[in-house]
Amino acid sequence: MSDRIAQRLDFLRGTEWNGWQQEPIAGDASRRSYVRLTKGSESVILMDAPPDSGEDLAPFIRIAGLLHEKGLCPPRIHFADQNTGFAVIEDLGPHHFAQAVDHGADERELYAEAKRCIAAYADARTEGLSEMTPEVGTNLVSEVAEWFISPERQQPLLDALRHVLKDTYQPPALSLRDFHAENLIWRPHLTGTDRVGILDFQDALMAQPLYDLVSLLRDVRRDVSVAVVEELTDGIDQRSFAVTAVQRNLRILGIFHRLVRRDGKAKYAAFMPRVIGHIKRDLAHPDLSELREIILPELDR
Repeated sequence: MSDRIAQRLDFLRGTEWNGWQQEPIAGDASRRSYVRLTKGSESVILMDAPPDSGEDLAPFIRIAGLLHEKGLCPPRIHFADQNTGFAVIEDLGPHHFAQAVDHGADERELYAEAKRCIAAYADARTEGLSEMTPEVGTNLVSEVAEWFISPERQQPLLDALRHVLKDTYQPPALSLRDFHAENLIWRPHLTGTDRVGILDFQDALMAQPLYDLVSLLRDVRRDVSVAVVEELTDGIDQRSFAVTAVQRNLRILGIFHRLVRRDGKAKYAAFMPRVIGHIKRDLAHPDLSELREIILPELDR
């Protein structure tokens, strides 16, 4: 038994969830992990955010409270110990958006509800959140320059990206940062915003107002239908959407390359063709010709 599993058992001992069945849940690229605890028809989620790995429960707790104030549906926190990094939280349901659509749910309905959630929290404000300024957004792409872009193109890429980010900058809105299908739980038996359970928001920050819509529609893990994308982007600033999407997906491409090449996490290689497809699609905007000339040769090699 690992030390962390022993700590988990110590955390649960003396709580009402001690002795419940434990079933690991697939995690993401972070060091957090999740376990579903069940007893009969009851279930909760145990979140494990080890402090010695740089994880911190405080942002999760703070943003969860903020989203609840906005009438949205993050998991309620039943019990947490920030010192150990364990929390027992509400189980919002078994099916995220991607699974729900695969099982016959109406993709348009789900994504329209998700967009309404973005509008509901966009104007929320809380102390201590960082802001993705044009400079910060450029710096976040430095990883793709290091792991993917030829040395002679790295600085021209960053300079061109910084320019278009400054040119399209707007007063920031709250962004949950990874607002996509696998972090949204579909709850069709409920009504209003309770139908969308929201996960993985601890890295929230202030960013371009379109950032979370980009995250939703340029999902690196599933293809969103063209019809849904066109409907949900009708009437928005297409240039800002394209710039935001290119910045976000260049950053993701760099992270995935690092995870594969340095950390040996081969599963992320399967996502790269979709990420590259997204970048190419948004680089086609006529105002991104300078970026396109720099990046396309790198994507095609």
